[in-house]
Amino acid sequence: MVRVEIYSKKGCCLCKKAKELISKVNKEVSFSFKEVDITASEELFRKYREDIPTIFINGKKVFKFKVDEVEFRKKVRLEQIKSRLSKVWDKKEHFG
Repeated sequence: MVRVEIYSKKGCCLCKKAKELISKVNKEVSFSFKEVDITASEELFRKYREDIPTIFINGKKVFKFKVDEVEFRKKVRLEQIKSRLSKVWDKKEHFG
């Protein structure tokens, strides 16, 4: 399963727009979604306070400030394909 995380904080209008877009795409493309509140950790707040929202797909930073819907959808689908290929490859190595 592809994992999408957004580092954000309450009251951030860019974060709200990014979450709405991610939710919209999630209705069409399956992935797990987690919101990380940067104010819950001093370390995260120091690191991301000027860089929100920051969006990660499978642990890789893919967007900062603004999310492009077409690119986001492409990146999620690419990660889905990689995951499926990895499973097929693992089976071939195991049974080959």
